[in-house]
Amino acid sequence: MYVLNFAELTPARFLAEFWQKKPLLLKQGFAHFEDPLSPDELAGLAMEEEVESRVVQCSNGKWQLETGPFTDFEQFGERDWTILVQAVDHWHAAAATLLEPFRFIPNWRIDDLMVSFSTPGGGVGPHLDQYDVFIIQGLGQRHWRVGMPDSKLQQFCPHPRLLQISPFTACIDVIMEPGDVLYIPPGCPHEGISLENSLNYSVGFRAPAQKDLLTGLADYLIDNDISGKRFTDPERQISHNIGELAITDLAQVKQLLQQLVSDETSLPLWFGQYISRAKHELDLQEPDPHYQPAEVAEYLEEGSVLALTGGLRCCYHQADSAADIALFINGEQYLLPPDELATAKLLCEHRRLDEQQCLHFIALAQRLDLLVQLINLGYWYFEQ
Repeated sequence: MYVLNFAELTPARFLAEFWQKKPLLLKQGFAHFEDPLSPDELAGLAMEEEVESRVVQCSNGKWQLETGPFTDFEQFGERDWTILVQAVDHWHAAAATLLEPFRFIPNWRIDDLMVSFSTPGGGVGPHLDQYDVFIIQGLGQRHWRVGMPDSKLQQFCPHPRLLQISPFTACIDVIMEPGDVLYIPPGCPHEGISLENSLNYSVGFRAPAQKDLLTGLADYLIDNDISGKRFTDPERQISHNIGELAITDLAQVKQLLQQLVSDETSLPLWFGQYISRAKHELDLQEPDPHYQPAEVAEYLEEGSVLALTGGLRCCYHQADSAADIALFINGEQYLLPPDELATAKLLCEHRRLDEQQCLHFIALAQRLDLLVQLINLGYWYFEQ
């Protein structure tokens, strides 16, 4: 189990003083750090069709980028390249445990665990990200430079699929060693160059853009056949400029849109489905044949435990203690009675259900039916 050491800070102080404000280096943030996977295991994932991966290489100042799956890495030589694998937490249970120390931030904000392996000189160049990220140094050493946001920085593409920035002034300039943790807020320029064969783990956070939110809301309205109110103008006056979009008309259009997103009933139902949807492929193993409630109950009574499929996103919303609970799992909504908050919390706040927690689900037929449904979808599985 990984435990994040904030030194003289606390999670609360970190959020108040550093989160989305300035970068932070935590020397030995993970003391006695042990890599949860090897470079060979990472390379094996990059050979899988379902796994998103890429190799970035720079030779004689010329940048190259290739996307996986890969069949051979010898072609890249012994230096100046990096392999990056997205959503490793979806495919590697031990690596997924690296996300747990960061869950003082709500689950819906955590995106995925990206893992990279670099040879000496390997990196992706100086760049910006528009989301928060914690970078954990594993095997080897890597030289990191991080700066503060600077509107004068210019972005350019040394490769059509690789966005980099002009030189920047660093406020953190450090050689990271195994167990060191670097926090980088959105918009802070940064660059990491490997000094030797090294592994890095990047815990990224979701930061949906307005465009994505509006697109997601439009999809929800279409899927649920929600038209909302129509434009009306019972107080219309004679127009002397019939080609003009009048300020008063635009104000009413704005009000219509604001009413739509201000609906306290629809907003959480849409956002819960939207934000719980996986961005990357999930390793879902649907049982065949499906379990029956009696079978699951018997296994749980005998002491079986359950584990959550890697990368599965779960959250819930309850407007007040008398309202039904909307449970969101992988983009789907399940309604629970108002008094089933404990059930929602077990499903959303635990990656593993022990023997005692499992017994909660066989105490009530409706709970068991829900659990059986989730097991048959491959969302939860019996731990071996």
